[in-house]
Amino acid sequence: MLEKYVKKILASRVYDVAIETPLQPARGLSQRLGNRVLLKREDLQPVFSFKIRGSYNKMVQLSQDDRARGVVAASAGNHAQGVAFAARELGIRAHIVMGRNTPSIKVDAVRNLGARVIMHGDTYDEAATHATMLTEKHGYVFVHAFDDIDVIAGQGTVGMEIINQHPGDPDVIFVPVGGGGLIAGISAYVKYLKPQTSVIGVEAEGSACLAAAMAANRRVKLPYDSLDLFADGVSVAQIGKETFKIARRYVDQVITVSTDEICAAIKDLYDDTRSVAEPSGALAVAGMKTYVEQSGITGESLVAIVSGANVNFDRLRHIAERAEVGEQREVVLGVTIPEEKGSFRNFCRVLGKHPVTEFNYRYADGSEAHVYVGLQVTAADDRAQVLVDLDNAGYRVQDMTDNEVAKLHVRHMVGGRSVGNKGELLYRFEFPERPGALLKFLSGVGTKWNITMFHYRNHGAAWGRVLVGFEAEINEKKKLGEYLQRVGYRYWEETDNPAYRLFLR
Repeated sequence: MLEKYVKKILASRVYDVAIETPLQPARGLSQRLGNRVLLKREDLQPVFSFKIRGSYNKMVQLSQDDRARGVVAASAGNHAQGVAFAARELGIRAHIVMGRNTPSIKVDAVRNLGARVIMHGDTYDEAATHATMLTEKHGYVFVHAFDDIDVIAGQGTVGMEIINQHPGDPDVIFVPVGGGGLIAGISAYVKYLKPQTSVIGVEAEGSACLAAAMAANRRVKLPYDSLDLFADGVSVAQIGKETFKIARRYVDQVITVSTDEICAAIKDLYDDTRSVAEPSGALAVAGMKTYVEQSGITGESLVAIVSGANVNFDRLRHIAERAEVGEQREVVLGVTIPEEKGSFRNFCRVLGKHPVTEFNYRYADGSEAHVYVGLQVTAADDRAQVLVDLDNAGYRVQDMTDNEVAKLHVRHMVGGRSVGNKGELLYRFEFPERPGALLKFLSGVGTKWNITMFHYRNHGAAWGRVLVGFEAEINEKKKLGEYLQRVGYRYWEETDNPAYRLFLR
C-alpha cells in the first residue's frame, strides 16, 4: 500500500500552482518546550492552506470530457478555495457547496476566484450530501475534500517536503486531522522512508472522528448536533474510508485539544512568526504542546503543520480572550467579598503579585459582593496556590477557569442595576498599565468612597481602562472630583452616558 502511495506522491503535479513551503524554526516555542520545534508553513500557499495541493493534483488529471462537465466540491472553506483556484487555472467551471456557518472570508475568497458558491447545511457532511446530489443531477465531477487517492497523494507532498528539508530525521510530526487526507498522505510517505519517525494526529475535542474510529477499530460517525464548529476547517463527522485505511496502520497516536488550547496555539504562532493561523491551522501546535507536557520529552525535533490562515478578523477578539486560559496562564474566579469600604484593596493584597487581567463587580446588597476576577498565573501549581491563599484569607472562591458559560458569556454580563435608592456617580479612568497599577488605583479610590460598580479588563495595551461607580449624590460631585484629582489618573465622568442609564442605572 505504501509503495503505491509514495509513487503517486512523487508523481504529483502540485507544483504547477503550489509552492514548496518553508520548514521554519520556532524559537519561542523551542525554548519554552525544551525541544527543537519546526513549523511547516502551509499557510503561505497561494490560497493560504495546503488544500491547493490535493485539489489541483486531482483536477489536472481529469480528461477533457470530465473537464467540460465541470466539477463540484463540498468544503468548509479551504478545500473550496483549492478547487476554485485549480479550476481557474485549468479553465474548468467549479460549483462549491459550503456550510452556512462558513466564515465569510472563505466564502468571499471562493467567489473571487470565479467559482459558483452554493450555501447549504451547517456541517461539512450536510454540504457533501448536497454536492453528491448535484453530481447525480447535473453530471459534475465530484472532487472530494479528502477521501480520494489523488487528493491524498497531493497532500502527501507536504510529508515529502518535510523529509527533504529536515536535516536528519524528525522525531515527531504533528498533523491536524479533519477527514484525514493530509495525515494519510504524510504518514504514507514518512512511514515508507522514515518508519522511526512518529506521526501524531491532532483533532479538536468536538470533532475527533479519527480518535473515535481508532478506539472502535472502525469508522464511526459523530452526531452532527455535537460537532465542534470553532475549528471549522476540521469539523468532520466521519473519517474517510481510504484515509482510515492508511491512518489506522501508520498513525502512531491521536491527540485531542480544547478550544482554549487552540486559541493559545494561535497566539504562540503569532509570537513566533507574526502570522495569524486559523483555528484548524493551529491544531498541530496545540497537540504538540499537549504531547510534550504529557510525555515529558526534551531535546527532540518536532514538526508541526501550520495548515491554514483563513480566519475571519472578527474572530480574533474571541481567540485573544481565550488564549491565556488555554495556555494555563490565566485563572478565572468567582469570589465573594464583604461589602464594605476598603474591601477591594484588601482583596487585591491577598492576590499578591499576580497581575489582574479582569475585575468585574456590581453592588447587590449591603452585606457582601460577588467579584468576577481573572489573574495571570505561571502554571497549574500556581493556580492551585491562588485558591489556597484566598481560602486561607476567608474568602469563598469558585474556580471558573473551565466553566464555558462563565468564560463565553457571564464575563460580559456581570452587572445589572443598583439596588435601593442610593445615589451613584459613574467615572471612566485610564492609567499606565504596569505591575501593581490596579492595586495602586484601588488604594487611591476605594478607601473614602464606597464603590458600587467596577469593570476592568487588561487587553495587553499600554493603558489600563476602568469603569467605576461610586455611591454618591449629585451634590457630592465637586467633592468627589477633588478627591479623584488627587488620585492622579486621567478620568471622565460618565454619569449621563446613555448606555449606563439604559442598562446599569
